[in-house]
Amino acid sequence: MFEITAIPAFRDNYIWGLCRNGRAVVVDPGEAAPVLDWLASGALTLEGILITHHHQDHQGGVPTLLERHPGLPVFGPGAESITGLNHPLAGGETIQVLDTPVAVWAVPGHTCGHLAYLAEDALFCGDTLFGAGCGRLFEGTPTQMFAAMERIAALPDSTRIFCAHEYTLLNLPFAALVEPENPAIRVRLTESEAQRRAGQATVPSSLALEKATNPFLRCHEPAVQAKMRERQQVSTAADVFAVLRAWRDEF
Repeated sequence: MFEITAIPAFRDNYIWGLCRNGRAVVVDPGEAAPVLDWLASGALTLEGILITHHHQDHQGGVPTLLERHPGLPVFGPGAESITGLNHPLAGGETIQVLDTPVAVWAVPGHTCGHLAYLAEDALFCGDTLFGAGCGRLFEGTPTQMFAAMERIAALPDSTRIFCAHEYTLLNLPFAALVEPENPAIRVRLTESEAQRRAGQATVPSSLALEKATNPFLRCHEPAVQAKMRERQQVSTAADVFAVLRAWRDEF
């Protein structure tokens, strides 16, 4: 398995740097400069790029990286417009990343072609799942995003969740509003505040932590369902998710 480094970009993005024996791959390089600095600091050779979706803050650095590394393989959703994409994916494939098999998942919702990459116990999920939250539905439907949540929730609790933004402290107050009696949310808020004060990232998190504190993974919980019924009639967990996501958009 490779080592994984968070490379901060823009105001709150994380580019994920994967390295093994001097070889490197990056996930969602929205800008090139931080990647180039990371490569130089570790004397690393870039061997590939993984893109989860087409938004500019996830692919904007690709042209510059390709100028520095001509012929570099760029993996990403073939259904979306990705600059420099030369290995289009649809989900369901398995690719090799630094000698590690990586399963490619189609997780539409945030965008129609959004992908996630699962390498052993590490899930690189872009803007699908965040710390205590999930991505906005810019292109997909609540049904699609709920299906993605269900698929992620079925992974082992030890799975590490590598999302693409530092949004945990933005999401936890909403989670507390949904479940004011959930002590795990209060504990996570305190711990996350301490991490940020210390200049530390709140991600990756574990799936176990997300399932305990992330309302979008808790749509089967009676307390979450009851809270959504205060706002709108719901009959299924998918309905709960749809009402929850609409409420978060207003929060």
